[in-house]
Amino acid sequence: MSDSPLPTADPISKNWSMNDLLVLTKFRLSALVIVSTFVAFWLRAGTSLDGWLLFHTLLGSSLAAFGAAVFNQLMEIEPDSRMTRTADRPLPSGRISPSAAFAIGWLLSAFALIHLMAKVNFEAAALTALTLATYLFIYTPLKRQSPTNTLVGAVSGALPPLIGWAGAAGKLPGDEAYVRWELLLEPGAIYLFILLFLWQLPHFLAINWMYRDEYRRGGFIMLANDDEAGVRTSKHALAYSIATLLLMFYPVFMGLVITWIFLPLALALAGWLCKLALDFQKNPERPTARKLFLCTLIYLPAIFLITSLAWKRA
Repeated sequence: MSDSPLPTADPISKNWSMNDLLVLTKFRLSALVIVSTFVAFWLRAGTSLDGWLLFHTLLGSSLAAFGAAVFNQLMEIEPDSRMTRTADRPLPSGRISPSAAFAIGWLLSAFALIHLMAKVNFEAAALTALTLATYLFIYTPLKRQSPTNTLVGAVSGALPPLIGWAGAAGKLPGDEAYVRWELLLEPGAIYLFILLFLWQLPHFLAINWMYRDEYRRGGFIMLANDDEAGVRTSKHALAYSIATLLLMFYPVFMGLVITWIFLPLALALAGWLCKLALDFQKNPERPTARKLFLCTLIYLPAIFLITSLAWKRA
């Protein structure tokens, strides 16, 4: 723990800016939630897409993502203040006060859950609550306790597609009241969940290894912290990249996609990911880790596009 007091600020500060709000809500990272929720909704809805239902699903899931980001930064003010890449965030720098951030996070999260319950369905609201709980009460504290936090974080990051998938089912007709957990066992939901889970691992492992000194300084216990040679981290990144490639056969086997469109493109894309992961494993240096990281940024929107083009829409 640092002996120096953390900076504080009035809720309304002269130094506060719209960019601070975007950083506080991790707007760019939250865009992943919006995109993955949209893709899942669009795939399940098929030709009977309800535009208003899609809007309400995206609004609720996006606000929940913003709220989760705010609470996450509230819980990590002290470690963020130690790390160069996060020390200038609005909370550790003092431009926004913790009390103001708490109010913002609470309003965003509460409105998101109420909105999803009222305008979408119980299943989408319940999955959103589960995402918030996993991210804030398991993943965030675990970052200072065990390197398994990366796996838990990947679970919470893989839940947003399930929100979109469940949201596309709409409300139950009439006065029927039961929970349709079978939605989560549909092949499309399984594919999207595993895809997001696996994609995050080489993505975050590459970041973790490149910034391992920063994570150590912040007090986070990560896989790459003591892996100066990069041997352990690169092996894990390669293993999850290969698993991602093997996953490409699942939607084909389940009859979800048009094989001749999906498989060649999906395998080529996953093969590129594996190739860069193998380069990182053979030569664990910052340039190879950075190339793998940049590849993951391209991979996800690309595989979403390929899946959408090849999807058999009912």
